[in-house]
Amino acid sequence: MTYNHTQPGHWQFVLFAAALVVLGCAIPPTQPPLTIILLVSAAILVLCGMAFGSLTISDEGNHLALRFGPLPLLHKTIRYADITAVELGRTSILDGWGIHYILGRGWTYNLWGFACVKLTLGRKVIRVGTDDADELAKVIREKMGRNGLSE
Repeated sequence: MTYNHTQPGHWQFVLFAAALVVLGCAIPPTQPPLTIILLVSAAILVLCGMAFGSLTISDEGNHLALRFGPLPLLHKTIRYADITAVELGRTSILDGWGIHYILGRGWTYNLWGFACVKLTLGRKVIRVGTDDADELAKVIREKMGRNGLSE
């Protein structure tokens, strides 16, 4: 069983709109330092929008690959052999979206929505947000079984 799923995001449109507003404030140029700061800020917003436009989760043999895109700056791989448990879950507003760590909850890789697959790797927890949680959990459980691991 192989798995490859891309979830589109929606935050990039907000970031692109914010970049246009910031760019509009930079034109016409007023004070050179302020104009430079605004142009750099707009570029960072566009870069973030391109980096978080989608989240692709794929089975790559012995590991699960998480890739944000379409600009492939951010990615993570998780070896199936390291996963000790998998369960369906939900993220909260506290978990937010993007990539981050919350003390006591673990790492979150999420693009949009609240459905997730909660992976336990020993004492480490990783929440993988997806709009295809049932199928992703099924694939991971299948891979865990092949590696001689249990749920």
